[in-house]
Order: sequence, then C-alpha cells, then structure tokens
Amino acid sequence: MSKMPDLPPDHISGIIEMALSDHASFADIQREYGVSDKQVKTLMRENLKAGSYKAWRKRVRAFGDRRAVYK
Repeated sequence: MSKMPDLPPDHISGIIEMALSDHASFADIQREYGVSDKQVKTLMRENLKAGSYKAWRKRVRAFGDRRAVYK
C-alpha cells in the first residue's frame, strides 16, 4: 500500500463525506483527491470509531456486491 499523502483537514473531511455517501465511488474520490481505495479505507479506519468503520465497510461491501462499479 502506498503511503498516505499529507492531506489538509478540509480534504480529509471531504473524503470522509464522500466515502460515507451512497452516491460516490472510490473512483470519484480518487479523481477528486488523488487517493486510492486502500488509502480511503485507512483514512476511514483512523478517523471513525471502530463500530462506525465496521458498519461503513459492511455497507460498502453490500453495494459492491450489487454494483461492480461501486466501492
């Protein structure tokens, strides 16, 4: 995994907001902020409570099972 870029707080907030949205894919986040899906997952793990992170990952996986192009 590549090293997490040093991001300003407003970018971190934007990435988290996009990742929590059901309408943005990892590709959208990468296009806007230049971070990979693995980096987004790491950022989410570091910034969300453990239970919130697990719930988010479960939801993302469920969307991925239904739509291959989604997270």
